[in-house]
Amino acid sequence: MSEVNANEQDKRDQSLGELTFEQAQKRLDETVQKLESGGLPLEEATRLYEEGITLAKTCNEALTSAELRISRIRTEHGEQMRFIGEESATYEA
Repeated sequence: MSEVNANEQDKRDQSLGELTFEQAQKRLDETVQKLESGGLPLEEATRLYEEGITLAKTCNEALTSAELRISRIRTEHGEQMRFIGEESATYEA
């Protein structure tokens, strides 16, 4: 790959990494559909495949981040939620 192509790819990767999870997922779905439809020139198919990998990585990182945040919230507020649940059970009786 030439230096110009590498720079262009770096710029594309950076812009793909700035998409929201929903935007990246939609674009990944579109990319997969294009690849599955076939009939693309090899260079275009390769570029789309590479873009798809970058989009999948972006989605995976967003999901991992969300899972960590949820886990942290549950840990921080778990005791409070347990006490709230116990109070509800007391009032229902």
